[in-house]
Amino acid sequence: MDGHTAVVTGASRGIGAAVVREFATAGAHVVACAREADALDDLAATVESAEGSVTTRRADVRDEFDVERLMETAAREGGGIDTVVANAGVYHGQPGETPLASESYAAFDDHLRTNGRGTFTTIRESLPHLAADARVLVTSGSVAREAKPGYGSYAVSKATAEAVARGFAVDLDHPVGVVDPGVVATDLTGGTGREPDEIAPLFRWAATDAPTEDLDGEVLDLKAWKRATR
Repeated sequence: MDGHTAVVTGASRGIGAAVVREFATAGAHVVACAREADALDDLAATVESAEGSVTTRRADVRDEFDVERLMETAAREGGGIDTVVANAGVYHGQPGETPLASESYAAFDDHLRTNGRGTFTTIRESLPHLAADARVLVTSGSVAREAKPGYGSYAVSKATAEAVARGFAVDLDHPVGVVDPGVVATDLTGGTGREPDEIAPLFRWAATDAPTEDLDGEVLDLKAWKRATR
């Protein structure tokens, strides 16, 4: 990924932080954002100690003006954006214990605003700055496609994010697709699943080597990655 400029949202921890480290280790300059400045400072220190290149910005994907400035920063530093990873997400409540019937309106609204609208904002604000061969990746999971009890409006919001990805895929010349890393040990899963660093190479493959026709408007998961790289 030498000479590559990538933007990763939701980068302060979990999948986002692991993807930032993976991309930077591979030679990319990564522009990383999240809402927590202290966590971003820690991430930058880790990347820079490994001689990686990273710029961190506090930004909230719910705020299109924040995201607009983020993308402008990335384009100014890299001359264009080669990869966008729309990864920012929230889960209000305990995973698997938030059925729709008892979901609060506040939780429903913020899930949709952060996970759904935030994906839309991230992609839309990147469009003026995408390189000719740029790729856009949206982080999601099977709960967006396969209903499971207790995931409530979080699942609804991830289904929305995937629908946003498919909509942009048919409207744009750039490939836009979903990356599903399976269950990953993050705050959103209660700490169960694979470690984020184990699945970060899936995102690098999706950003660089995955066939365009397999990515655009589609879902790339662990099985697809392992089949392609074994």
